[in-house]
Amino acid sequence: MSKRDSLSTAQTHHIRDTCLCLHVQRAARTLARRFDEALRPYGLTNGQFSLLTALNRPAPAPMSAVAKLLAMDRTTLTANLKPLERRRLVKVAVDPDDRRGRVVTLTVSGRKLLAAAFPAWRETHGTLEPLLRGADRFRADLRALS
Repeated sequence: MSKRDSLSTAQTHHIRDTCLCLHVQRAARTLARRFDEALRPYGLTNGQFSLLTALNRPAPAPMSAVAKLLAMDRTTLTANLKPLERRRLVKVAVDPDDRRGRVVTLTVSGRKLLAAAFPAWRETHGTLEPLLRGADRFRADLRALS
């Protein structure tokens, strides 16, 4: 194998030490585990909590808007909504303004569960945010990337 066909150890270490994607993925997995643990008593994952939060609005949300907010494609959003729909936490209906589209509503049960789970989210968030120097700047930087 030629040198062009493989990375050197130094190059591998450079990637390991500097790759933004790698570091964000590692941090995201760690954060996800912490929030999953906190939300487990409510039967929610961190992703489901985020999805319910995205639906906590006064009017039904178009699926396309929710998918955009959560940076996921509609197929992934549909798959993530199904377990919540089975639990009757959300309702998916035909968009009255565009019969080709769908809108999603947080049900009364969904609102109650979200409110019940919120203190666990707040406590977990409160223990993690101080670990960051400049959390507001960090959030702004992440928004700039997304």
